[in-house]
Amino acid sequence: MGVNLSKGQAISLEKSDGGGLSAVSMGLGWQAVKRSGFLGKLFGGGDIDLDASAVLFAGREMADVVYYRQLKSKDGSVTHTGDNLTGGTGGGDDEVILVDLTAVPAEVDQIVFTVNSFTGQTFTEVEDAFCRLVDRTNGEELARYTLTGGGAYTAQIMAKVSRRGGGWEMTAIGVPSQGRTFKDLLPDILPHL
Repeated sequence: MGVNLSKGQAISLEKSDGGGLSAVSMGLGWQAVKRSGFLGKLFGGGDIDLDASAVLFAGREMADVVYYRQLKSKDGSVTHTGDNLTGGTGGGDDEVILVDLTAVPAEVDQIVFTVNSFTGQTFTEVEDAFCRLVDRTNGEELARYTLTGGGAYTAQIMAKVSRRGGGWEMTAIGVPSQGRTFKDLLPDILPHL
């Protein structure tokens, strides 16, 4: 069982046998808030198009990005499995980004995972949103960060994986932001590098 991270908490991504991780996936899951009463019957819960992105940094400079319009990094180490336009698989991953940590270029020292509402709905209309990191070699969930509290914003800087010594660690960031794509979030990402 993985670690439930709180905002700002960091954990080492070293395997229990002392070895380092070689391949991870970042899963994003969410559901639209279910409306009740007359408006709920009239309008239903609605679909919300959240988008997961992975922004690769070399120092404080963006080196590459993987998102719904660029599904693979230039070097092939990071891959987005595809855009989900509605969410709501009920606890499962709605979008997944695969990372081959052994193939990430040496100059890339941080990968920041973001989530944004492409359709512009705020997180007050989202429930059960989470970001989780899974060891792809055995399917074990390593860490999970659950988005709580909703809020009148359209994006979230969820977490990052960064090089530490000879390995990697994950840090839950959990900072709200505004924007429809990762580009809008860059000024808010920089303080967390």
